[in-house]
Amino acid sequence: MDPNKAVPLRKRKVNTMEVDTEDRPKDLVRKPYVVNDLEAEVSLPENKGNTLFRDLTDYVRYMVESHGEDYKAMARDEKNYCQDTPKQIRNKINVYKRFYPTEWQAFTASLQNKKMEVD
Repeated sequence: MDPNKAVPLRKRKVNTMEVDTEDRPKDLVRKPYVVNDLEAEVSLPENKGNTLFRDLTDYVRYMVESHGEDYKAMARDEKNYCQDTPKQIRNKINVYKRFYPTEWQAFTASLQNKKMEVD
């Protein structure tokens, strides 16, 4: 009744390879310039690669220029192709503020200057 006993399996012998580790030193470096280049590359500071798409930044700038802080008007705007809700637009603006805080400050300052020139 035991299938393992009914059909016995042959055991295979695995030949082990012999390696000469005694003759070769362990710390042998044949190309030290490669190791030095890799260590120099690793020691460099890592650049922050987080950026936003160009069309998203243009979208946010247009919406804030046109409507200010009125998110409902932004949702009704004809340039709102994705039909974002006011909350989604607010989140996109907050993401832009988080990624580019210095550009956001300069952008809002330029909007304030435009308002003062018009008045």
